[in-house]
Amino acid sequence: MEKGTILIVDDEPRYIQLIAANLVVDGFSVVDALDGEKAVEIVSEQDIDLVLLDVMMPKLDGFETCRRIRGFSQVPIIMVTAKGDESDRVQGLNVGADDYIVKPFSASELLARVRAVLRRSMFSRDVSQPVIFNHGNLKIDFARAEVFLQGEKILLSATEYRLLLQFSHNKGRILTTEELLSSVWGDGYKNDKEILWVTISRLRSKLEEDPSNPVHIVTRTGMGYTMPNLTE
Repeated sequence: MEKGTILIVDDEPRYIQLIAANLVVDGFSVVDALDGEKAVEIVSEQDIDLVLLDVMMPKLDGFETCRRIRGFSQVPIIMVTAKGDESDRVQGLNVGADDYIVKPFSASELLARVRAVLRRSMFSRDVSQPVIFNHGNLKIDFARAEVFLQGEKILLSATEYRLLLQFSHNKGRILTTEELLSSVWGDGYKNDKEILWVTISRLRSKLEEDPSNPVHIVTRTGMGYTMPNLTE
């Protein structure tokens, strides 16, 4: 049974073949692109479930490719980097990636990351409560998995949306860093605080009128984060 279609974007055909072989054996369908411009075209025209996007490419690097895809699509994106530098990881998350993986990596690590990101994506799409949630100027349509700010639709990645769901479903409650990492990314991410910090920063830049003085996602120093009751 096919598990979904994954787009592999890398300027090295040999590397694409290696990744594709592991994904196909695990039941995925694979398409590929040798550059970022082609990747953007494929995502805009085909039904893609996840993108594995290499950072270092000519013409259009992975960061700019991710930024362009995020302009019109919520497709889950995993950035693939050979450097593993903190700046690369943060930059990838800032432009909208859902996760990252550092070369060289094993087939088992790759498949674990892919499955985890797809699980988060499916969770976000499968929320079926016919309920509208309002928090000030923020509205979440759970039935359609859509978010609006002052009546205008806001495009979130699957991970951003799932993180927002955690806050909306626990309004008024303080959620610890460990709770958020475990519930949104999985138990294997409990110590990866950086990915949470960057994703919260990204969410605030989209949802807050003044990200430096947030009202929807508020930091409780020494405790965690909360979506406060607006009557507080």
